[in-house]
Amino acid sequence: MKLSKKIENAALLVMVKLHVRISELCRTLTDQRGQGTTEYAILVGVLVVIAIIAVVAFRGKLEELWTSITSGINSL
Repeated sequence: MKLSKKIENAALLVMVKLHVRISELCRTLTDQRGQGTTEYAILVGVLVVIAIIAVVAFRGKLEELWTSITSGINSL
């Protein structure tokens, strides 16, 4: 097989694979089944923000608790 024919076949294969990927991407972007997943992600984000605020607000108590836990483990 000539080199130019091999290059042509390789280019055709790349174009077909690219077309398949673009088709999959278009299907994914128009699919609305993932809407629930997005809502759960937003909910988890809100919960993380609340947890960070709680840690900052109760930092002193958490440090005391952590210190007592580590000293308890170290005394074993």
